[in-house]
Amino acid sequence: MKRIIKYLLPGSLILILIVLITGSLVYSPEFIIRLLRWGDSDVYDYLKFPERDLIPADTPFEFSYKLKTEQILDEFELLASLDDYEAYLEENRTQAFIVIQDDAVIYEHYFSGVSRDSVVTSFSIAKSFTSALIGIAISEGHISSVNDPITEYLPELYERDPAFAEITIRDLLLMSSGIKYSEPPDDAATYYFPDLRQLALEKTRINAQPGEIFHYNNFHPLLLGMILERSTGSTVTDYLQNKIWQPIGMEYRGSWSLDQSGFEKMESGINARAIDFAKFGRLFLNNGVWNGTQVIPTQWIEESTQSEPQADYHGYYGNDFIFKDGTGYYQYMWWGIQQDIDKYDLIALGNHGQIIYLSPEKKLMILRFGESYGDFGGAGGWVDLFSRFAREW
Repeated sequence: MKRIIKYLLPGSLILILIVLITGSLVYSPEFIIRLLRWGDSDVYDYLKFPERDLIPADTPFEFSYKLKTEQILDEFELLASLDDYEAYLEENRTQAFIVIQDDAVIYEHYFSGVSRDSVVTSFSIAKSFTSALIGIAISEGHISSVNDPITEYLPELYERDPAFAEITIRDLLLMSSGIKYSEPPDDAATYYFPDLRQLALEKTRINAQPGEIFHYNNFHPLLLGMILERSTGSTVTDYLQNKIWQPIGMEYRGSWSLDQSGFEKMESGINARAIDFAKFGRLFLNNGVWNGTQVIPTQWIEESTQSEPQADYHGYYGNDFIFKDGTGYYQYMWWGIQQDIDKYDLIALGNHGQIIYLSPEKKLMILRFGESYGDFGGAGGWVDLFSRFAREW
């Protein structure tokens, strides 16, 4: 064993050195060092990054409580063939699990040492917030239309490649821009790169026509974040604070994680309490209206959440995740499931099992935040369970 280690260790050091040198030719040395030091993302990464504060609302909103704890647990145990659903949630590294219907909390419990006032992180749920902010910016005239070419706001892209002018804001929202994206390296880059603006403006390349195929791509929210900054003259966090966080009565302090240049981690980084994330879900269940005030235009709620038929469905989406049975869709940074002609469920979904599941028909919301997906079949397992619960409840 000592002899094996003796020979492996120098080889490992050489491999690491090669990764550092090769990566540094494309990306910054700081990014490579971060990647090697921090490894895969986790739900406590928000402690590693700088952040911009989200301030509690002057008048916090509080859900009413009409607890149906035993009925909820019985139903999930039946659907998942489990004897003890709460034990299962604990074993599968859940942090918060909340069920809300008709504006009332009917189940709420915290696990893994987390409490009601503990911070949980969004991962890609942040993308659904970004979509809402784009809709508000359009309604306020900062952005003309989803059909605007992105080069109207980001001319640097046109200077580098005129083909970027064919990509619209809508293409970014639909994850169908044709911008090249390779999951392992680009996932890491869009998460750890110290200057995400530079990354999105200088490292992006086009390899397909816009609108041809759905390809989940973290460059898209970065580009949308810069469009929001330039069109509104505000940081994305401040725009969120003024247009959503304050109006819907967020109870606790939150934050948006930043890169080293002070730009929001648009692909992932909103940090808040689970009960405040539920208020964002409530806003969509109520068509953008908050206690009589139209916070997000109703037209945007409809446009950004309802499916558009695809002539070649599986050619556009593929056969994975919610698309495998032909009912799933992706619309403006929301996942959706078409339950019937005029009935659909919505999902804001983040890595490691951060989920806001909405059933507009049932006025029902299920939130699950956790340290990992656990052993329930990844995101697809949780989404399938919540979909069946929404149909049966």
